[in-house]
Amino acid sequence: MGSSNAVLSDAIYSGASRNAQPAPLTRTAPLLSVVVPTFNERANVKELISRLDIVLGDIAWEIVFVDDNSPDATHALVKSIARKDPRVRCLRRVGRRGLAGACIEGILSSSAPYVVVMDGDLQHDEAILPAMLETLRADEHDLVVGSRLVDGGSADEGFNPVRAAISHWSGALARGILNTDVRDVMSGFFMLRRDIIEELAPHLSAEGFKILADILATSSKTMAESPIRVTEVAYQFRERHAGESKLDAKVALDFVGLMVNKATRGLLPIGFVSFALVGALGLGVHMLILKGLMDIAVPFASAQMAATAVAIAFNFVLNNIATYRDRTLKGLKILGGLAMFYGVCTIGALSNIALANFLFEQGASWWLAAICGVVIGSVWNYALSSLMIWKKT
Repeated sequence: MGSSNAVLSDAIYSGASRNAQPAPLTRTAPLLSVVVPTFNERANVKELISRLDIVLGDIAWEIVFVDDNSPDATHALVKSIARKDPRVRCLRRVGRRGLAGACIEGILSSSAPYVVVMDGDLQHDEAILPAMLETLRADEHDLVVGSRLVDGGSADEGFNPVRAAISHWSGALARGILNTDVRDVMSGFFMLRRDIIEELAPHLSAEGFKILADILATSSKTMAESPIRVTEVAYQFRERHAGESKLDAKVALDFVGLMVNKATRGLLPIGFVSFALVGALGLGVHMLILKGLMDIAVPFASAQMAATAVAIAFNFVLNNIATYRDRTLKGLKILGGLAMFYGVCTIGALSNIALANFLFEQGASWWLAAICGVVIGSVWNYALSSLMIWKKT
């Protein structure tokens, strides 16, 4: 962009002349919008923009960084660049986090007919963007997936053996559940017509990590009469350019939650599935401690109380760092949250027992009564925990 536009842009944002009516900045309407969800990706921003400038050439494009209020002030850097380059925009989200929601909001805020979602860590190969765009413009496909799993693609450089194995098996599971031929269902690198998301957005989940899987699952139901046409383009998955990976236990819980959510047609929310999985792990901890204490001759009642107390604390810690990662309690709030969690779980346990006893007395089989009690107790714990302990701000 010419220096005159840069000077004008600086003047507009400096606030030096608030009453003046500056001439509007003009640019060619973008053909492609690049949506990049970010959290602590400041070190990668300039390099990503530079690489896009090279590979997109004469293609009119814009880039929308959707930043979840990064502590490293990624949003501040992006906005400083945007003052000089109107192709760059920043959507800063405060009080909410999550890759899926960031992608949806970024796409809906874009203005180009075609939009690509890619990570901000430079692991996705920007060199295939022109080919992906031409595939869509030929009007033979509606969605193009940057794939590590088709011929010519690879994830060897970007994944260690453990993460590669997890990606492989989770992808196979997702393909089976979603009944799709797409090889790289777990890809976070894809391009599609923006109007598709405009149609699907009300039905997509803002929770979770794998937005592509949700798009495929949702479109198969809401667009059954005219299913979207999908193809894959191979690319080499690279090492992260800078910063730390965001893949952790929360991602795994979100993936399982998304699959269960889709398998139950939305009956079970992703967050509840994660909460229930943590509860299942807590049950295992409870049983181990109970057996260990009984093995050393601790009376059952005392052992049960101790095991319950430890299991509740275990569930609290895991929920705090995984299920409610976007609302993690810190400092002294952890103690208050733990105390409240004990209270919530105690009431949930009483509700569990009361319902189970009632159903059993009414003639229900013991196992059915027990399951119903556990379900009600879990729903109570999840609802109260979300509203009172890890409430959204």
